[in-house]
Amino acid sequence: MDKGLSLKDVTISKAGTPLLSVSHDIGSGEVLTVMGPSGVGKSTLLAFITGTLAPDFHAEGEVWLDGHDITNAAPHQRRVGILFQDDLLFPHLSVGANLAFGLQPGGSAAERRARIDEALEEVGMTGFADRDPGTLSGGQKARVALMRMLLSDPCALLLDEPFSRLDAALRAQVRDMVFDRARARALPVLMVTHDADDARAAGGVIVTLAG
Repeated sequence: MDKGLSLKDVTISKAGTPLLSVSHDIGSGEVLTVMGPSGVGKSTLLAFITGTLAPDFHAEGEVWLDGHDITNAAPHQRRVGILFQDDLLFPHLSVGANLAFGLQPGGSAAERRARIDEALEEVGMTGFADRDPGTLSGGQKARVALMRMLLSDPCALLLDEPFSRLDAALRAQVRDMVFDRARARALPVLMVTHDADDARAAGGVIVTLAG
């Protein structure tokens, strides 16, 4: 598969004990959801894809992205974006400075500011660039975290239960926003979760790992 994210016979074990085995192609704009209880290895799978797997785990198999084998690439070279349960915004930086952190180096200050302003406008937060992240609501923080990640121009998106700490109404709103933005950019998405509602909302294939 030239476009998309492919997991080819990926197996992960710890101390000789197998944790998981996944082999799947995720096309552009598609979502694969991996479900299972805590401790089954869902986040470990994401760490393998991003190149940050802890040394006490052993992994086999390959990760391909847009026709390139990235299994052994450095984390910063993989062009894989990830969203976590926490927004991980830098509290000492403004909203705009947080977004600037996602931008690739280069470009004039005016060009970079224009991209930041466009990102804020896209999620209904025009004029928020100079705001302190501590003054934002949970939904606003989630939107900033999403756009910071998208400004890094990833070729795939990983979701590590990013909606689990939002209340029910906000959860549905942020979830729809994330999936809409990913589809608009034709990004393959891999989501790990233990929440059936999140899995249904993703609208793609669901793989369940045994506990």
